[in-house]
Amino acid sequence: MTLDLLADPVSLTAALAVQAPHLEVVRSGQAVLARTHLGRRRRVLLAGHLDTVPIADNVPSRRKGTRLHGCGTSDMKSGVAVMTHLAAAVAEPAHDVTLVLYDCEEVEAARNGLGRIERELREWLDADLAILGEPTSGQVEGGCQGTLRMVATLEGRRAHSARAWLGDNAVHAAASLLARLAAYVPRDVDIDGCVYREGLQAVRIDGGVAGNVVPDRCTVTVNFRFAPDRDLPGAEAHVHEVLDGTGIAELVLTDAAPGALPGLAAPAAAEFVAATGATPVAKYGWTDVARFAALGIPALNFGPGDPNLAHTREESVEVPAVTATCDVLRAYLTAG
Repeated sequence: MTLDLLADPVSLTAALAVQAPHLEVVRSGQAVLARTHLGRRRRVLLAGHLDTVPIADNVPSRRKGTRLHGCGTSDMKSGVAVMTHLAAAVAEPAHDVTLVLYDCEEVEAARNGLGRIERELREWLDADLAILGEPTSGQVEGGCQGTLRMVATLEGRRAHSARAWLGDNAVHAAASLLARLAAYVPRDVDIDGCVYREGLQAVRIDGGVAGNVVPDRCTVTVNFRFAPDRDLPGAEAHVHEVLDGTGIAELVLTDAAPGALPGLAAPAAAEFVAATGATPVAKYGWTDVARFAALGIPALNFGPGDPNLAHTREESVEVPAVTATCDVLRAYLTAG
């Protein structure tokens, strides 16, 4: 089974059906689902997203020495490759195994393929432990940050730029808001030994009418990554509090997903952590661990990719790291 299959759900489904007869295999849209039915005491779900962020002059993929370069190699094709290989190759695991490979994780929450599976094929997500193959550099990363995006609108008055004093520049009005964000001091929050660092950033600014017009409208998109001790209403209220008094005419929530507490005390999660020999750390970023946590299913992040290289032009993964992660998961899945 080759890495090329990970970009083609149709071919991947067919390959699993032929090469892994011990698995029940189905497709759901662009998602691929597979599972064993061995009657084991515990079921472990291996999950990963098939989509990537847009390419950034980093395709086609290439191998240089022991490093594989290319879009998605770290986030999270390498993790998906490990999980797909193990689901197909380990025909008699000690735990029943479910493989869930899904689409649209890297876009707004409403389009997330795992959310669609939850709505349409809920029983496929039943498990005692879910392991997300997100990039963690082979560490166990517990929980995840929550995330929300809000759009702040600033208003002015349009005028000819040759008579600028007759107008009120809405782009200039964003200076107070941007200064507030630049001065923002994020919290560090320790939860069960996992330290989550928050972040509040402007990620997009739009404004301007023409090269000779004072703009009468400007919007700034703000992204808040918050520790999982905040719920969504609390996170939204915090952004309103931080930006209060900066001249905003309107502040609208456009996308949001809650975080997840580490949850590492659950027996299945604690057993996996012990099997890895790793010291868990916090996940910086949102992952679908939060969806499993909301369903009451213990979940954690564990994959070979480097999270610091995710979404960059330099995205890559060390091949030995992929092998090492595969060995750890294989040992866990086959241990009696």
